[in-house]
Amino acid sequence: MLNRRLLRIKVVKALYAHFTSGSDSLIVSEKNLVFSIDKAYELYHLLLGLAVDVRQYAAQRIEIGKGKMLPTAEDLNPNTKFVDNRVIEQIAASEPLRDHLDARKLSWSNYPELVKKLYQRFVESDYCKEYMASPTRSFRQDRQLVEKFFTEAVEDFEPLEEALEEQSIYWVDDIDFSLILIVKTLQDIEPDSPLMLLPEYKNEADREFPRELFRKALVNHVEYFGYIDANTKNWDLERIAFMDRIVMLAAITEILGFPTIPVKVTFDEFIEISKYYCTPSSSTFINGVLDKIVENLKAEGKIEKQGRGLVEN
Repeated sequence: MLNRRLLRIKVVKALYAHFTSGSDSLIVSEKNLVFSIDKAYELYHLLLGLAVDVRQYAAQRIEIGKGKMLPTAEDLNPNTKFVDNRVIEQIAASEPLRDHLDARKLSWSNYPELVKKLYQRFVESDYCKEYMASPTRSFRQDRQLVEKFFTEAVEDFEPLEEALEEQSIYWVDDIDFSLILIVKTLQDIEPDSPLMLLPEYKNEADREFPRELFRKALVNHVEYFGYIDANTKNWDLERIAFMDRIVMLAAITEILGFPTIPVKVTFDEFIEISKYYCTPSSSTFINGVLDKIVENLKAEGKIEKQGRGLVEN
């Protein structure tokens, strides 16, 4: 399932898009937010299916080798450990995965060169060579190979990033999150059991979380931007990056609007987000400003947290 870090990132991006586009429709912007979250879940399925396409390409190479006019001994007696990998077979046999991909017309059929390059990157790796050469073969080895395929061959593969960017502007930033979901899925696979896909959300609370955070930020943005401005009086407001303000807006909204989330959790999450989506010095700046804002809000009794120990001293 999509974790809350990703959901927070989606909200920050949706808020930035809402304000910079000049949109005055909360409903339209919220639909765009939900769409971007659904696209991340789509990518999880699409990347998971990529292992099947690479295996199919490997199987085709074996058949081509057997059909040569003068086949070698290796052509006639190929090593089929990869094409017979039982974990990939479970992925290929998954009806929920196939239904999800078919319903959304998601496939790699238009990217044969990408599949070929990924296969070459994969088979040239030391971990693949070791797997293929091993005289033993267990389900655990099959699973470890597929995990390596995703974490070594798929991750940080530029041709793949380019192909995804062609298909959706949402996907490039979501690759790492999707791979985390895939590894979790693979770790839960058992022999002779169907593949269990992760749900999009952990629970109903997680489903509502990004929508509620987004709505509350927009409804209260004038007040919350005021807190930011009041605590940056010594700064040239025009020089403060707008994304910094958006991250702080989302953080303040979560601190004030979600009584069951500890302040420290909110701090840690949005500071980490700022390290990736703001300027190099933003995390220190945002941390300092938020610290002042929280101190003032606590003094005014505006921070209310439910549950023992949720309000830090």
